[in-house]
Amino acid sequence: MKSTSSGAAVAALAITLLGGCTGRASDAALRASGHVEATEVRISSKVAGRLQALRVDEGATVAAGAEVAKVDPVDLELALGVARADRDSADAQLRLLLAGTRAEEIAEAEASLVQAQADLLAASKDLERAKALVERGSATVKARDDALARRDVAAGRADAARERLRKARAGARAEEIDAARARLAGAEARIAQLAQQLADTSVTSPLAGIVTEKIAEAGEHVAPGGTIVVVTDVRDAWLSVYVPEPDLDWIKIGQDAAVVTDGGTERRGRVTFVASQAEFTPKNVQTKDERVKLVFKVKISLENADGLFKPGMPAEAVLTRGGTPTHAAPAR
Repeated sequence: MKSTSSGAAVAALAITLLGGCTGRASDAALRASGHVEATEVRISSKVAGRLQALRVDEGATVAAGAEVAKVDPVDLELALGVARADRDSADAQLRLLLAGTRAEEIAEAEASLVQAQADLLAASKDLERAKALVERGSATVKARDDALARRDVAAGRADAARERLRKARAGARAEEIDAARARLAGAEARIAQLAQQLADTSVTSPLAGIVTEKIAEAGEHVAPGGTIVVVTDVRDAWLSVYVPEPDLDWIKIGQDAAVVTDGGTERRGRVTFVASQAEFTPKNVQTKDERVKLVFKVKISLENADGLFKPGMPAEAVLTRGGTPTHAAPAR
């Protein structure tokens, strides 16, 4: 949020008194003129995309939370569908690991081990016969070595079958289950992220106010943070004036003030802020002598429920010396 004023109004806030830029209506009153400012919000989209619809025009009144624009959600809807499919896959993989090995797979591993052990037994017997024949001179050394090799291969297969059975009975490792849980959590987080982005395609106003500027049009591509419309809360208005240091003793936080428009309408105001540091008089003060004077910015809150005061509107404040401070509104 920030304050707003028309044209160069922020730089054109000046103090006018009876004899020139500053002065007093009497020994008990200080007159200062300036311009009205109000709280404004530059409403933007949190997601990129084509502006599907713009719900408001300049001058329209909007309520807090009302939708002012809609970004095309198609791309996000498609991405959300992919993310949900990934989540379902990760969930199925986790459930598969938690369920452990199926009984049929364990039975298959057991049968493979039995077969491997039978092959090992047969190969061992062939090796013993080959050794006996070599000792009697009825077989060659090569035949015995071939039988030895077949026995060793069968032993290796039996060991592998035994390990497969052990793994099947043990099920998934804890680390594998943790990794599957992490994949599922990541998929859930991605879904939540996309769901939030999908909700953000509806651009709403955070405050009640009037649309004072329309930046984008339907059909344009908007980037995250790019302004679509500007909404001004005219109820939260104040008058900004600048006061020379010698006149600061007239001003107290919470002090009442009379604020008068150029049309003669008078309203009650209240001093809510006095700058702690001086600055140069705004550049619309025409004389060189006045331009170099240091002044202090003062804000006067306005009663503006009916929208009488508008941003950039000139007005005059009258402050009375020794005015009794009231409870000051928070400084903006």
